[in-house]
Amino acid sequence: MSSAACGDRARGHHPPPRCERIEARRTGGKRLRHEFVTTSAIPPHHDPACFGCGENESGLHLPLPAAEEADEYEAYLAFGAHHQAGPGFVHGGVVAAALDEACGLLASWYRFPTVTARIFVRYRRPVAINTEFLIRAGIESESGTRIRVRGELLDGADVLAEARAAFLHVPLEHFLATPEGRAAGEAWRRRLSS
Repeated sequence: MSSAACGDRARGHHPPPRCERIEARRTGGKRLRHEFVTTSAIPPHHDPACFGCGENESGLHLPLPAAEEADEYEAYLAFGAHHQAGPGFVHGGVVAAALDEACGLLASWYRFPTVTARIFVRYRRPVAINTEFLIRAGIESESGTRIRVRGELLDGADVLAEARAAFLHVPLEHFLATPEGRAAGEAWRRRLSS
């Protein structure tokens, strides 16, 4: 898949499911550049219907981390009118979901697969809709099956919200407990065996 075809996602078009946008770090106050990778070699770490990183029309569309076992994650996102609570402001639950997703993407790519065990969110300032923000996460520690992650939503140097979360590494079978999970697992089994 060419990067030009993948770039359609940056313009609001949805690429084929094998193409994912990866955000590079901001350096020297310059805007991020986009890099693209294909993800056909291994099953995706998240479902395409995921509110946080999938193709869900109402979702956040956070990009996947650049590499497995990374201990930091950064991406830019903007919340739309469909994420609104009070006039012009993002609903607090959606802010918490974005922080959970950024922390969860990092945890799942750090040690696949993981699920959220708990998350604490501190709201420092209102978050406006239709504005681009930086969201970032970092691994704080790991002990047994537990991974502790911190996250922040920033507008420039201003921290708008922050999170501390714990994720649990779980067996892959955890996701086969639902009919949707079993169907996704079967689809990947067929794809990998052909």
